[in-house]
Amino acid sequence: MAAAAAAQCPGGRWALCLCLCAALLPRPARGLTDRLYCGRRVCYEVLGVSRQASKAEIARAYRQLARQYHPDRYRGEPAGGEGSGAQAAHEKFLLIAAAYETLKDEETRKDYDYMLDHPEEYYRHYYHYYSRRLAPKVDVTIVILVTVCAISVFQFFSWWSSYNEAINYLASVPKYRIQATEIARQQGLLNKTKEKGKNRRSKEEIREEEEEIIKDIIKNKIDIKGGYQKPKIYDILLFQILLAPFYWCKYIVWYCWWIYCFTIKGQEYGVEEKLYIIRRYMKMSQSQFDSLEDHQKETFLERQLWIRENYEVYKREQEEELKKKMAMDPRWKRYRRWMKNEGPGRLTFIDD
Repeated sequence: MAAAAAAQCPGGRWALCLCLCAALLPRPARGLTDRLYCGRRVCYEVLGVSRQASKAEIARAYRQLARQYHPDRYRGEPAGGEGSGAQAAHEKFLLIAAAYETLKDEETRKDYDYMLDHPEEYYRHYYHYYSRRLAPKVDVTIVILVTVCAISVFQFFSWWSSYNEAINYLASVPKYRIQATEIARQQGLLNKTKEKGKNRRSKEEIREEEEEIIKDIIKNKIDIKGGYQKPKIYDILLFQILLAPFYWCKYIVWYCWWIYCFTIKGQEYGVEEKLYIIRRYMKMSQSQFDSLEDHQKETFLERQLWIRENYEVYKREQEEELKKKMAMDPRWKRYRRWMKNEGPGRLTFIDD
């Protein structure tokens, strides 16, 4: 009937369209602000202060109301049955606490005053309220610093553990143990352990001291590189972060020097520069490249692998050789994965 009437009256169609549009328009999000701050109550009115009140006046009003409505101190008579007065006092106390939490902080109070002056900006008020409530209480800088320090300490002790494992292993290898024992005898270190008289010690103590002497000689004479090398304090994460600006400046200076010498002036590469280019082609880190044997590096230089074309030929040869080895030995795949992740490592006895 209403549709037929609207069809007969031209103005009725417009009225029907307006009603439909009004029904489809989004309703104001008043429900969002009802859950913010003091809800439908004004925080200033809850504490009984004006909007121009100072922080001291707000704190004074809060203490007075908190003493009056605190659940442990409230002695009012129940107004609507047993327990209803205490429940109302508890709700009143929570409202007072919420009002004080809102007004005691300058930034939160500024957001609340803006909400009172601009109540129509519902979503802005909602965002600012929860962004402050959910913000971390601890400074993020402190969290990052503590995390970096913890990782650095774990790194250092983990590297020392790996280094000591390598030393203990080498001390058990007959080849290195015999050499270390001979050096200790030549230096007269083992003779000191066999004392007589009052200073005579048990065989167990002598054995432990000899073991420590052999390990010390191995530490001084063995060149360990790769994943088990002796840790350095400057390699941990904390020092790497602190020294990052220095490393960046050093790299920029070195890069400018490289461009000037080899690109602009056209100088020939030295041995170090050639090895650097080869290492970049092989995509190896400095520690991995240092762990290679010296004769391998000499082979790289003899074949002039710093030239891109020569390196591509060498790469294809290595790939073909690798395919043959993998076809003949199924364990080669595991060895290749270890070489990629850990590096070959190098253990050489340093001759005096």
